Amino acid sequence: MVKLKDTYPLYLNNKAAQPNTDLAVTDKFTGEVAFRTALATPDVIDEAIAGAVRAAEPMAKLASYEKRDVLDHCVARFQERFDELAYALCVEAGKPIADAEGEVTRLIDTFRIAAEEATRNYGEIQPLDISARAKGYMGMWKRVPIGPCSFISPFNFPLNLAAHKIAPAIAVGCPFVMKPASMTPLGAIIMGEVLAECDVLPEGAFSILPASRDGADLFTVDDRLKLLSFTGSPGVGWDLKAKAGKKKVVLELGGNAAVVVDKDADLDHALARIIFGGYYQSGQSCIHVQRVIVHEDVYDTFRDMLVAKVGTLKAGDPKNRETFIGPMISEKEAKRLKGWIDAAVGGGAKLLAGGGLEGAMLEATLLEDAPDASDVVREEAFGPVVVLSRFSDWGAALAEVNDSRFGLQAGLFTRDIHKVLEAWDDLDVGGIVVNDVSSYRVDNMPYGGVKDSGLGREGVRFAMEDMSEIRNLVIRRES
Repeated sequence: MVKLKDTYPLYLNNKAAQPNTDLAVTDKFTGEVAFRTALATPDVIDEAIAGAVRAAEPMAKLASYEKRDVLDHCVARFQERFDELAYALCVEAGKPIADAEGEVTRLIDTFRIAAEEATRNYGEIQPLDISARAKGYMGMWKRVPIGPCSFISPFNFPLNLAAHKIAPAIAVGCPFVMKPASMTPLGAIIMGEVLAECDVLPEGAFSILPASRDGADLFTVDDRLKLLSFTGSPGVGWDLKAKAGKKKVVLELGGNAAVVVDKDADLDHALARIIFGGYYQSGQSCIHVQRVIVHEDVYDTFRDMLVAKVGTLKAGDPKNRETFIGPMISEKEAKRLKGWIDAAVGGGAKLLAGGGLEGAMLEATLLEDAPDASDVVREEAFGPVVVLSRFSDWGAALAEVNDSRFGLQAGLFTRDIHKVLEAWDDLDVGGIVVNDVSSYRVDNMPYGGVKDSGLGREGVRFAMEDMSEIRNLVIRRES
């Protein structure tokens, strides 16, 4: 039986510290305090950044095998603590236990990928003798760590989205300070506990610091930090970019992802995947399936299939293995989305399923023909609601996908390769998934968005590129 401790520390310059127990973290299903952890003050954050600056040179000099060994150690320890990590995630995020176990598996995958990439940080030889003046010259370049990094991770994937910052930083040799989401800090704290077991990491290599938003400006504005990587809401992310100064900024923000179901699609397969993409972990994913655009020839059939399936989804305590729909992260967020649903219905949308609310538990909801200007269509729902519409022309369907200020990922269910290639050319999104949903992600692929969905790409190798700089070398051969 897994049992959480009553209190947890923060990690300052590789070491556990318990300056206070000011942050109370609730069980998202019961609403009761599950544990308390330390909250970093500005002085602690400043000390952590100073430690990261001191650690930058020794971190950069770690051998590739040493960085790989640290990451392999993490993989082994996460495997040993699998049940603890999954249970912690279930409690602090309200994530159904099966989804929590899936996220722990992805956490392990991400660190395993990083362990492999730690020994693949290649450069290039470049001929320079492109004209007479450069005869006898040759060039080469390598990648070097950018220096101390600042990471801010979100509540919805508190393990794997933190891993997508931490693991590449270790692989490339960057010290970092991390602010995990205050509602879900425990996953990152456990990662800190595992990293603290690695003596090869120089003091200051990492700090993991839960902090209130009011006290956390240093994560963004401090010029000693060379990169800010933020995952969260667009409003917060773009505001942080405006404050970040000269440092490089990577933003993984929101979306209102669309999926197109063409008339030749395997409807049973599309149904299963759209149910997953629209409602897993209560829709609290930036690539959750929010808009489903179905060809008119199969629309009525597919709509009826969706209605029947949504009505069978089991909601309740996320600790029960049968539960598919757990609570949203807070009652406030559930009420916000309930208001959006009611406004859409008031504007002419048809409520096909769900719509009920009790505390933080919002029923899996399916809407039809919501007004184009409604929040459930235009904004990021970040909850268990899917909106149906129909199309007759493939080009018009792609235009509807693009009719959004977001552009993270899109899903297509079609057997026509020509339509796939047209979508690849025309869709203004960071990624397209064919015969699956927008919610699909493998942790070594480039992942990120355009428009209001962000800047840059994650996926271990691509994050490592952002966390490094090219250093050129030119050699004149003596004649």
